[in-house]
Amino acid sequence: MASSLAAQLAQIASSSRSSLNTKTLKVAHAKSLIFEARDAAGQSFPEIYSLCNEGFEELCHLDPRFAPYGATLFSDQSQDADRIQMSADENAALDRRVKSFLHLVGGRLRLMPAIKAVEWLIRRFRIHEFNTQILITTFLPYHTIPAFVTLLSILPPKIPGEYRFLDPYIRSLTAPPRAAIVQQATAHPELLSEVSQYTLESCRNKHEYPGLVSFWGGLMTEAVNGMLDKMRSGRKSIQIDNNNILLQRVGPVLSEAMVMKDVPGMQIASYMIVAVLSAKGSLDDGVLSAFMEQLVHGWTSDTFRAGLVCLCIISQHRSAKQLSGRVAKALLKLPHLTQTLQEIGRDHRVDKLANGLALATLDRLSKKGDVRSLPAVKSLLLGDVLQEKQIKVIYKAMLLAAHKITEDVDQDGLIRKELGSTLVSLSQAGGDSGDAIRAAIKELDFDIEELELKLGTAIRPKLTIEDAPEDAAVETVSELPGNQETMEATLEKLATLAPSTTSCLSQEPANLLEELFSVFLSAAANKNDLKRFDAAPVLSRPWAPTKSFYFSFYMRIWCGTFPTLAKVAALEQVKNRLKEEDCAGQDFQAVIPYCIVALCDDAKRVRRAAADLMAVLGQLFTTSPKTARHIWGSEDLYDKTNALSKLDFDAAKSLIQSVILPSLEESVMHEDHVLAALSNALEKKEGDKKQHLSHSTRLSILKFMCSHVTATPSLIVKLRLLKPLNQIRSISGTSRTDLLLPLLRLWASLPSQEATRLASRESLDVAVLDASLADVVIANHSAGLETFFELIQAPQTSARPTLVQSIFQRIGKIWPSMKSETKFSTARAMLSLSQAASKPSPGQNSVSVEAAELLRKVDLTTDILLDFLGSLQDEVNLVTEPPAAKRRRVSMSESRRTANLQVTPEVSAALNKTTFVLELVQESSPQEHPELLPSLFSTLSDIQRLGVLVGSELGYLQNLVLSSLLAMVPAYKSNKGLTIDASVGHGDVLAACIQRSTSPTVINAALLLVASLAKTAPDVVLHSVMPIFTFMGGSVLKQADDYSAHVVNQTIKEVIPPLIDTFRKSRRNLVESTAELVSSFIIAYEHVPSHRKHDLFISLIENLGPQDFLFAVLAMFVDKYGATDNMVSFTTQILSTFSVEIQLETLIKYMDLVSDTFKPKPTLSAVILGKTDHGDQDSQKVAMKQLSLLPHLIGNRRLRREITQLAERDDMDSAKIRDLYATLLESVLKLAGTVKNKKALYNRCGDALSNLLNLLSIAEFIKSVEALLDRSDVGLRQKVLRALELRVDSERNTDEKSRTALLAFLPQLTAVIRESNDMNYKHTAVTCVDKIAEKYGKKDMEAVAAAAATIAGDHCLGQLSQTLRVMALLCLASLVDVLQDGIVPVLPVAIPKALGYLEESLRGEKPDTELHNASYAFMAALTQHIPYMISGAYLERLLACSNSSAAANLNAEANSNRSHCLQLLAKLVEPKALFVALEHNWVHAASSGSSALGEYLHVLGMALDKHPKSVIAKNAGTLSAIFFHALDLRRTDATSGKEEVGAAELAQIESAVNDDILRMIYKLNDAAFRPIFSQLVEWSWAGLPKNEAAGKTMRLLSVYGFFHAFFGSLKSIVTSYASYIVESAVKILTSTNFKDPGERELWKRVVRTLAKCFEHDQDGFWQAPAHFNAVAPVIIEQFLLAGTVDAAEDLIPALVELAAAADSKEHHKELNGSLMKHLRSEQAAVRLAVVQCEQALTDRLGEEWLSSLPEMLPYISELQDDDDETVERENRRWIVAIEQTLGESLDSMLQ
Repeated sequence: MASSLAAQLAQIASSSRSSLNTKTLKVAHAKSLIFEARDAAGQSFPEIYSLCNEGFEELCHLDPRFAPYGATLFSDQSQDADRIQMSADENAALDRRVKSFLHLVGGRLRLMPAIKAVEWLIRRFRIHEFNTQILITTFLPYHTIPAFVTLLSILPPKIPGEYRFLDPYIRSLTAPPRAAIVQQATAHPELLSEVSQYTLESCRNKHEYPGLVSFWGGLMTEAVNGMLDKMRSGRKSIQIDNNNILLQRVGPVLSEAMVMKDVPGMQIASYMIVAVLSAKGSLDDGVLSAFMEQLVHGWTSDTFRAGLVCLCIISQHRSAKQLSGRVAKALLKLPHLTQTLQEIGRDHRVDKLANGLALATLDRLSKKGDVRSLPAVKSLLLGDVLQEKQIKVIYKAMLLAAHKITEDVDQDGLIRKELGSTLVSLSQAGGDSGDAIRAAIKELDFDIEELELKLGTAIRPKLTIEDAPEDAAVETVSELPGNQETMEATLEKLATLAPSTTSCLSQEPANLLEELFSVFLSAAANKNDLKRFDAAPVLSRPWAPTKSFYFSFYMRIWCGTFPTLAKVAALEQVKNRLKEEDCAGQDFQAVIPYCIVALCDDAKRVRRAAADLMAVLGQLFTTSPKTARHIWGSEDLYDKTNALSKLDFDAAKSLIQSVILPSLEESVMHEDHVLAALSNALEKKEGDKKQHLSHSTRLSILKFMCSHVTATPSLIVKLRLLKPLNQIRSISGTSRTDLLLPLLRLWASLPSQEATRLASRESLDVAVLDASLADVVIANHSAGLETFFELIQAPQTSARPTLVQSIFQRIGKIWPSMKSETKFSTARAMLSLSQAASKPSPGQNSVSVEAAELLRKVDLTTDILLDFLGSLQDEVNLVTEPPAAKRRRVSMSESRRTANLQVTPEVSAALNKTTFVLELVQESSPQEHPELLPSLFSTLSDIQRLGVLVGSELGYLQNLVLSSLLAMVPAYKSNKGLTIDASVGHGDVLAACIQRSTSPTVINAALLLVASLAKTAPDVVLHSVMPIFTFMGGSVLKQADDYSAHVVNQTIKEVIPPLIDTFRKSRRNLVESTAELVSSFIIAYEHVPSHRKHDLFISLIENLGPQDFLFAVLAMFVDKYGATDNMVSFTTQILSTFSVEIQLETLIKYMDLVSDTFKPKPTLSAVILGKTDHGDQDSQKVAMKQLSLLPHLIGNRRLRREITQLAERDDMDSAKIRDLYATLLESVLKLAGTVKNKKALYNRCGDALSNLLNLLSIAEFIKSVEALLDRSDVGLRQKVLRALELRVDSERNTDEKSRTALLAFLPQLTAVIRESNDMNYKHTAVTCVDKIAEKYGKKDMEAVAAAAATIAGDHCLGQLSQTLRVMALLCLASLVDVLQDGIVPVLPVAIPKALGYLEESLRGEKPDTELHNASYAFMAALTQHIPYMISGAYLERLLACSNSSAAANLNAEANSNRSHCLQLLAKLVEPKALFVALEHNWVHAASSGSSALGEYLHVLGMALDKHPKSVIAKNAGTLSAIFFHALDLRRTDATSGKEEVGAAELAQIESAVNDDILRMIYKLNDAAFRPIFSQLVEWSWAGLPKNEAAGKTMRLLSVYGFFHAFFGSLKSIVTSYASYIVESAVKILTSTNFKDPGERELWKRVVRTLAKCFEHDQDGFWQAPAHFNAVAPVIIEQFLLAGTVDAAEDLIPALVELAAAADSKEHHKELNGSLMKHLRSEQAAVRLAVVQCEQALTDRLGEEWLSSLPEMLPYISELQDDDDETVERENRRWIVAIEQTLGESLDSMLQ
C-alpha cells in the first residue's frame, strides 16, 4: 500500500507545475528567451517588467492593435499575477488573451521588441509551460533563426504530441530543418492540422503575415504531395478510401482558404495545393468540380490569374469536357479572358479549360438563347488555345446549337442572325483554326444546306481560295434581302420589274442579276416563295424555250458558288420547265455541258437533281424530228455564238443516250465518274471493241464541248470540262490543241489582276486554272509549242508567274513524248532562256529559273549534252583568247596578273553557263553517256584556263567535271568498244588538277578518277602517279571526313598494285624504288586524322605487299617519330593486323635492317632510315630507335595468341613457324652480341629477347631451338640455353606440357655438362638444370638424380672454375629440395667438397663470398631436408667454418646466409649431436672473437627454445659443461694473453650466457637443477688453485653476474637457493681488497645479488635466525667502508631489503642497534651513510621501524650538533621524515 501511494504521489509531482523546492523554482524562473540562465535566475519581476514593457511600447508604436493588451497582459498588475494561484476560469481567459497576442505578434518575431514582449509572457505567465502548443506554432515559421533554438532550450520536458519530433533538436539545441517538419506533417496529420488551424485563425482575425502564409502554403503543398505518394495503391477501392481520408483532412481547410478574399496570398497558396491534389490525387470529377466552383466563388481581381492557372490544371485531369454553369459564368465575367489564357498557355495547357467553357456556353445558348457569350466562344476558337480536335468539336456544337434553336427560343430571329454571322466569320478564318473549322464542315453528317438557308447565310467557305480579297467574295458572305425586309415585300417589288431576255451567260452579271440571286436564295427554302419567285416576270419563264434568260439564270446558279439547296432548287426548276409541252420541239443541247458540270458537283444532292434533269433532257432526244429543230441559245447564249459548234440530232442523242444516261447512277455516287465516262467515250483505245461512237460523232462532240468551254464565261464550267477534254489527244487528225489554243491565248492575254478577280469571284485558284489551260497543248504540236515560247517571252505573261510555271510544267510533262528533233530544238531554246541577261527583270528571272529547272528535270540525250559542252568550249575560247589585234607575247605570270584585274561580264556569263551545263551533265546520269568523256576532259582543261583568268581555282566546276568523269570510266571497262586515247594527256590534266587545287573535294574526286583510270586504262595515268602521291601527303591525307578516307583507299588500292608490278617487271629493288612514295605517307602521318590512321596504313601496306614492305614501314615510322607511346601502340597495332608468318618474316627483316646499320657500308638502311656516314654515334641513335620498338612488336597479343595456336599443330605450317622463330631468335641473339658493349642497346635487345621467349610454349620453343643447339658456334648455343633459362622462369608449375618437355630436355643438359669443355656453356647448362629441377623435378626423380650426380662429380663441382662451382652448389641446393632423400647417394662426394670450398672461401685476405654463400646454401638445404646427414665431423667442421666466417667480417648477405644455416642447425639437427658439437666447438668459438661467440650463444639459445624439457634434461650434463666454459670465459680470455673479447663485448656475452642458462633452467625441475647449481657454486669457489687469486675473482664475477640474473628472474621461487651462496658471499664481503678493481666489482655484485635475494623473499627465508645472523652483521659492518664505497648505491638498498625481508621487531631492533653504534663513528662518511640508511628504513618500513625511536632519540639529538654539515643536514631530513610518519613533532622529545 505504501509503495502504491508513493507512486501516485510521484506521478502527481511530475505533472504538477507548482513546487515548494527552492532550487526547482529558481530553475523555472531562469527560463528566458533573452538572458543566460545564470543571469535570468537573479532577476526580479519588476526588473523584467521594466525591460519587457519597453519592447511592448515599441510594438504599440509600430502597430496600434497591440495597445489593448497594455491593460491586461502588460499592465502593472500583471507583475503580481501568478497562474498557480488563479482559478480555472481566470486561466482560461488568460489563455485566450495570450493566444490572441501571439497571433498578432507572430509577424514581428524577427524584431527585438517582439522578443521582449514574448519574454514577459514567458517569465511572468510561463506560457512555455501553460501555452506550449500555441507558442511553438507561433515560432515555427521562424524555425531557422536563433530565437527558435533558444525557445527549444526553455521548453518543458513534456511537450505536445504534435511537436514530439522536436525532441532530438531540443537535446542537441539545433534548428530543425524544413525537411524534418515536412516529414512530420506528412506522417502525422495532427501537426499539419495544428499549423493550418493557426494560420486560418490568424487570417480570420487579420493577423496574418506573408511569412506565415508562405510557410503554411509550402508545408501544406509538400505534405499533401507526400501523403498522395504514401497513400497510392494499385487497388481502386483502397485508392478511393485513401482519397476520401485525405479530402476529409485537407478539404475543409482548403475550402475556407479559397474564399478568404481579404487574404490573396492564402488563396494563391490554396490554389497551389489544389493543383497538386488534382494532378496526383486521381480524384473523381465531382470533387474536382467542387474545387473549381469553390475557387471561382472566392477569387478576386488579385487572384483570378493564379486561379485560372489552377483551373487549367484541374481541367486537364477531369474526364468531363463541359464545365459547370457556375464556373462558366464566372469565367465569362473575367476581362480579356482569351488573352489571359493565351499568356497562361505559354507555360501550362489551357485547352481543356477553354474547351469546357465553350461547350458550357453553347449548351446555355441552345437551351436559353443566350448569345452574349458568342464573342467569347469565337475568341476562344481563334485564340490558339485549343487543339484541332477540340476546335472541330466546338464548331460542330455551334452548328448543332443553331439547328436546335426553335421559334420558341428565337421569335424575332436575332439569335439565329447573330449565330449565323459568327458561324460564317469562323468559317472564313485563316490559320490553323480556320483550317480545322473548314475540315469540321466537311465532316458534317447532317443537312448543312438546310441550316444555311435557315440561318440565311452560306456557312461553307470557298476552300479553293485562301487569299481572295474581301470584295471578291460577295456571294460568300452576302446578306439576303429577306433579312432586312419581309419576303412578301421583296416578291411584290420583284413583280414590278420588266421581263429580261438577255442571257445570263452573255455578259458580266449586272446589279439586277445579283439581287435576283439573293432573292432566290431567300425563297429557295420555302416552296411557295420559290414558286412565286419563279413566276416573276423578270425571269421570262413563259419565253424560256426561245429566250435564254430563264434557263441561263438557273444554270448560273447551279454552276456557281451557291448553297446546295439553291443549286438543287435551280435544277428542279429547269427540270420542271423542260417537262412542259412548249419545250418538246426544242433542241436544248446547250444545256448538256452545264448538266455535266452539275453532275461533277461536290454535293450528292446536286448530282441527284442533275441526274433527274438529265433524264428529262434525254426524253427530248429519243426520236429523230422530222424537221430541223430550233437549237436553244444558238443566237444569244453567249456574246459570240457564231463560233459555237453544234451537234446534229444523232450526235446529241448519242452523247446523251450512249454516254451520259448510262452512267447517271455512278455519277450520282461519285463526282468524277461522268467526266471519266465522257473521256472514255471520246478517246478510242487500242483493242477497244465496244466503241459505240463513230469518229465523226466523237469529233463533233469534241468540237461541241471545246466551243462551249471557249465561249462560256463561267470559269467553273471551263475548269470542270477541261478535265476530260485534256485527256483527248486528237480525233481524226483534229487535236484538242487546235480547238482550245485560242482559249489559252485569251486567258494568257488577261492582266494578272483581272485573272485573279475572275477566279476569286468563283472561288477558284488561279494556279489550277493556269495548269488546266496549259494542258491543252500536246506534244510535237508546233503551233502549241510556238505559242508557249511566245507566251514565255511576252512581257504581260511575266506578270503571271503561275501561268509561266504551268507552261514549263506542261513542257516537262510532254517532254518524253517529243521527237528527238523537237527535244533538241526545245533544249537549245531552254538553255538560251536559262542564260538570261546579267540583270534581268523579275519576270525574266522567273522564266530563266523555270527554264533551268525544266532542263534539270527532263532526260537530256547524249547529243544534247554534247551540243551543250561544245557551246561551252566556244564560250571559253571567246573569253580566254584576246582579240587578234591585241595579241602579244606575255609571260604566264603577267597574263595571270592582268586577268585577275579583268573579270568581265562575258567571263561571268561564261562561268554561269559552264556551271549550269556541267550540273546538267552531272544530273543526267553521266554513266549513261560515256561518249562525253573527251569533251569533259577538254572542259576540265578549259576550266583551268578560266581559273587562271579569274584568279580562282573554280573548285566546284572541277568537281562537277571530275564526278561526271568518274561515273563514266566504268563504262569503258565493261564496253570494249569504248577506248581512251592515252596520247591526249589526260593524266597530266589530272595531275595538274591535284597539284594546283586546294579544295579537298576536288582533290578527292581527282584521286578517285586516277584510281579508276589506273584500273581501266593504266597507260593514261601511270606516268603521273609519283607526283600525285607526293602531293597527297600534304593535302588529302589531312582530311578527317569519311569520303576522303574512301578516296585515299581507292587511290591506293587501284594505283599502287600496277606501280609495284611495273617495278617488279623491271627487276628493281621494290623497297628502294618506292621509298619516296612510302616516305610521303609516313611524313603525312601527323596530319592524318587519328580515326583514319590505322585503316589508311593497313590499306597502303596491303597494296604494297606486306611481305616486302611491312618492315620498312615500321622502321620508317619509328625513325621519323621515335618510339613514343603513341607510335609504339600504332605500329604494334599495324603489325598485329597481319598473319603470324608475315609478322615473323617482317621481324626478321626488321632485325636484318637494324643489323645493317652497324655495317661499315650500310645498304638498305641508308635508303630507308636515311643513315649516312656520320659515324658510330649516328648508327647507335638510329638503332636505339628501332630497338626501342622491337620488344613491343614481338610482344603484341595477337602474335602471341596466334603463334601459340599455329605451333600446336604438327604440320608444315607449324614447322615453318618454328623455323622462322629460330631464325628470329638467332638474329636477336647475334644482334645482342654485336651491341654487347653498348649498354642501352644491349638492354633493348634483352627486352626483345624476353618477349620473344614468351611467344612459344616451352615445348615448341625447345623444338624450335634444337637446330641452333646443334650449331658449332658455342657462343650461340650458350645464348640459346640462356634464353631457355629465361623462358623456364616464366613458366607455370601447373603446365603439364611445359613440364614434360623440360624434363625430357634434362638428359641433353647433363650431356652438355659432361661433354663440354667450355665453362660458360657448362655454367648455363647447370643453371637450366637448376631452373627445371626447381619447377618440375619432383615429377621425374630419376632424371633429376642423374643430373645431381653429374653436377656433384668432377665434371662440374670438381672443376677449377669458381663460377661453375658456385652454380653447381646452388643447383645442388635446389636439387636437395627436390630429391630430399633421393640425393643421399651423391652426398658422400658433395658434402666434403662443399665444406672444403667453404673453408677455402674463408682463406686469404679477401674471402670469396659467392662461394661462401653457395656453400652455405647447399648446407642449409641439407640441414632443412635431410638433417641426419649433418652430424659428427661434418657438424663440427661446419661450426668451425661458421666461427671463422663470423670473425671474417663479411657482408650482410654472407652473414644472413650463415645465420640462416645455423638457425636450421639449431632447430633441425639431432639435439645430442648438436650439443656435443657445440661443447667441442667452444674453444674454437672463443678463440674466434665476440662475433663468433655471440652467434654461438644465439644458436645455443635457439636450440634450448626449440627442444622440449625431456631433451634438455637428458643433455643437462653437456649443457652444464658448455655453461661452465662460458662462465669461465672472463678468466680464460684474460689468462690467454690474447684478450680476444673487449670489456663491453664481454658484458654482452655474459648477458647472453645468463639468458641461455635461464632458458635451460626453465626446462629443468628442481631435482635436476639443484645439483648443477650446487656444483656451480663449488666450482666457482674451489675450482682453481690458490695461487690464481685473480682468476678466481674473474670466475666469481661471472658467476655472481649469473646469480644476480638468476635471483632477479626467478624471484621467490629460488630464494632457498641463497643458502648455497651465503658462505661464499660472506667470505667475499669480509675479505675484499678494495684496491683491486676486480675485487671491488665483485663486492658490488655480491651485495646486489644479496639485495635481490632479500627483495624477493616471500617465504620468511631471511627471518630464520640462522640465515639472518649469517649475513646481517656482515652487511652492518660494511658501513664502516662507507668512505671507500658508495653506500647509497648498493649497501643501503641491500640493508633496507634485508630489514623488509626480516620482518620482526627483534631483527629490526638488532639492526637498528648495530646501526646506532656506527653513528658515533669518527668517520663522517660512516655517520652520513648510517643516517641515509635510517632515512631509507624510515621511508620503507614506517612506524614499524620507528618502534625503536626511544633508542634513536639520543643519537638523533647528538647528530643535530654534528661537526659535519652534511651529516647534520641529513639528520634534519631524517627528523622531518620521522615527524611525517608519526604525525607529531620531535622537538619536545629532543629537548
